[in-house]
Amino acid sequence: MCRLFGFRSVIPSQVHTSLLDAENALGEQSNDHPDGWGVAYYVDGSPHVTKSPTHALGDQLFHRLSGVVSSETVLAHVRKATQGDKGLLNCHPFQFGRWVFAHNGDIPGFAESFQAPLREEISPRLRRFVLGDTDSETIFFIFLTMLERHSPLRQRPELGDVVAAVKSTLELVRSICQESAGRPVILTFIVTDGDTMVATQGGKELLFSTYKTRCPDRDTCPSLSGVCEAPSATGQVNHLIVSSERLQGFNVWEELCPGDILAVDARMRVVRSRVGRHSLTMLGAVPRSLSIPGP
Repeated sequence: MCRLFGFRSVIPSQVHTSLLDAENALGEQSNDHPDGWGVAYYVDGSPHVTKSPTHALGDQLFHRLSGVVSSETVLAHVRKATQGDKGLLNCHPFQFGRWVFAHNGDIPGFAESFQAPLREEISPRLRRFVLGDTDSETIFFIFLTMLERHSPLRQRPELGDVVAAVKSTLELVRSICQESAGRPVILTFIVTDGDTMVATQGGKELLFSTYKTRCPDRDTCPSLSGVCEAPSATGQVNHLIVSSERLQGFNVWEELCPGDILAVDARMRVVRSRVGRHSLTMLGAVPRSLSIPGP
């Protein structure tokens, strides 16, 4: 299985510690996930994606990139191949337009049994852009197909539309694949367009953090507020980190449960959807809900 790291913040921030220096940093995790790495970050609303089929911790490009990336939105991934060759085209994150996607999961028997029927679900306009042979890239383009039913991909979507597209993707993939030879279909992933970020726990662990016990930059950061060092009472936060592992440092971590969806919009409002519910609940002490559109 792979490892994921997603980051959203109100200000451009360095992620060097999370990628390299911290205990359980993504680079360290590549010792057990040596089949490629990728980092996507946004500059002026556009994604910049760098990836390689090499072992991240031994790749000087990964070290150099980790030291210079400063962005409001970052999505990173280290790969342990389960489906598809160990090549550049199969490295995450995958990109289409402003959207990038990374997956930690597996569809057992994908190439033999499910690749063809799943790719038939991708709209013909998008299908020709699938370049690799992983289950992950196919899932990404199914998500884009579902999202396009709500709004054009070139437009900034409503948060509820993105969550609805994620839910539809999960339901469709599971309905086609079910279980293969007694092995579960695992669909944990993160997707973002730089403003909205949505993560789902689809069978592999995923944690998130929205505040620290104490911000190490509290004396210098111009955006410091109460939500940086305490749970938000309104759902509005200054940063969100989503990770396959608890990272060393001051962040307070909470686990997502299987089937949970966590999302943050362009205004840094964080919402959560739990299994079987048709609404998004705003994080915070005061319960607030947003509806999720139907398919």
